[in-house]
Amino acid sequence: MNEPVVVRVYDIIGGPLCVSAEDGQRLYDKIAPLLETGRPVILSFKRVETMISAFLNAAVGQLYQGFPEERIKELLHVDDMDPDDREVLSRVVRNAKLYFENAEDFDRAWEEELADAGDEE
Repeated sequence: MNEPVVVRVYDIIGGPLCVSAEDGQRLYDKIAPLLETGRPVILSFKRVETMISAFLNAAVGQLYQGFPEERIKELLHVDDMDPDDREVLSRVVRNAKLYFENAEDFDRAWEEELADAGDEE
């Protein structure tokens, strides 16, 4: 059995603030290859003080574009996360699954919304 790889978020982003999509992308770039090879990953949020959805969208949400939900549930585990941040993570995961199941429809609706907003100016 593959031993899980512990990925310490604080170490990857270099501090306690998980607030940028760029930092989230760095975390994604670390964990996605591990999941591709079937390695279990434990994301440790120890020492993280602040986290926003933009970070989680990049770090975790985009996993749902390239991996089946079952594989993510099987291989990715989260430790040391504040309960409020867990709620944000749940929302990010829910939205990512909805988006990637219907990406073309969402993108088309967004483009129509932007076009309608441009007509109002």
